[in-house]
Amino acid sequence: MIDILAAVPEAEADDLSASALLASIRSARDVEHAAAAEQLDLAARWADLHPPESIHSAASFTVPGCEHEEPIAGNGCPLVAEFCIAELGTVLGISTLSAKKLIGHSLELRHRLPRLWAQVQAGVVPAWRARSVAEATIHTSPVLTIEAAGWVDAQVAAVAARVGPAQLDRLVAETITRFDLADPDPAADPEDGYLHVDPRHVTVHGQDIHFAGTVCIEAEVDLADSLDLDRALAHGAKARKAMGSTESLDVRRAKALGDLARTQTALDLFHQSTRSAKPAADDDGLPAARQVVLYAHFDATMSGQQTVFGPTGRMEHGRRLALLDQVQAWCAGSRTTVTVKPVIDLHHQLVTPAYEIPDRIREHVILRDRTCVFPWCSRPARACDIDHIIAFDHEADADGRPQTGPTTTSNLAPLCRTHHRLKTHTGWRYRMVEPGVFEWTSPHEHRYRRDHTGTTRIDEPPD
Repeated sequence: MIDILAAVPEAEADDLSASALLASIRSARDVEHAAAAEQLDLAARWADLHPPESIHSAASFTVPGCEHEEPIAGNGCPLVAEFCIAELGTVLGISTLSAKKLIGHSLELRHRLPRLWAQVQAGVVPAWRARSVAEATIHTSPVLTIEAAGWVDAQVAAVAARVGPAQLDRLVAETITRFDLADPDPAADPEDGYLHVDPRHVTVHGQDIHFAGTVCIEAEVDLADSLDLDRALAHGAKARKAMGSTESLDVRRAKALGDLARTQTALDLFHQSTRSAKPAADDDGLPAARQVVLYAHFDATMSGQQTVFGPTGRMEHGRRLALLDQVQAWCAGSRTTVTVKPVIDLHHQLVTPAYEIPDRIREHVILRDRTCVFPWCSRPARACDIDHIIAFDHEADADGRPQTGPTTTSNLAPLCRTHHRLKTHTGWRYRMVEPGVFEWTSPHEHRYRRDHTGTTRIDEPPD
């Protein structure tokens, strides 16, 4: 973030007229755009220094849990070594995913959108707008060829300073039709070329949880589906009102959507088709309607024989505020299963002689560190691997040597799969200086401190 008055001393800024202040703001904006353009150029040059040994035709790296490789940039861009991305991200103070996008956008612009790249470097088009175009051309379905990307570049270059998402979507769709990139579909109307780009999606923004415990759901569906959904939500809201609900229409519609989700879960058509025709009398054949696992942490005190919980706590998912009243409401359903786990003393060190990590030790590490402990990574610890900071010596017992990498809470930390592989196969190294506090050193000797408050740089590498 650039201070918009960075070029003006504070004492002088207080004396500026309105016109002079606007001029300073504009000047600072130009400096910001120039710095962003330079950052794109440097990101591309960083990629040039790290070509991988690969036969793939586009820069990519494997995404854990996926059966494909996610592209960094489109066909025709130079290849990039996977592990160089994390170091760039840590230097910039951003996640590895954000660094991957920065490198991908810079390569896409330089190699497949050269006109737009030149406008960015000349200061005509801001980098953020050019990056939105690059994001669109990288992730089209089907994939744009070099020629097709060049045609998009030629069209956008004339209006890049004012092109919006809707115009860009139409332009990409026209490109796919013009270059006959879509797979032929005998059932498709040849006049519906624009539909080769399918905008349908349902996105649950689960990482952005409101303090009230709500999340945003964004969707684009077929027109017919949207009408059916609207009628279903209207019917559900009306039914709730008839049953005495005094909540607003918006709240009743939101609850009706949750009812629809739980109804579909309860149908369980797949398992019903494989279940015997005559289920047991005490088994209605339905799974628990609410199949959501939540980890909430609340402070509690003892008042006689009764446990008294505090009114607020912390949700592991999204690391957001949790309200006790709301959690109690979630657990009030007749088919909701509640599991209360014993408190784990995070100050007590747990040890096992085996390599495999028992559930109690794993839970201790998850509760202590909360997320992947790599600099600026925010992946929840419960979805991470548990790494031996000092590698476990599998031959120690057979050779009569002491174990140098014991399975103990003081030698374990959560790492997401990407950063676990990074630590195992590259020059990145780290150590735990105290429980929950880690110091990382990059291959280029940059050092970072990671704790519950986040990531901070320790010092700069030697010249």
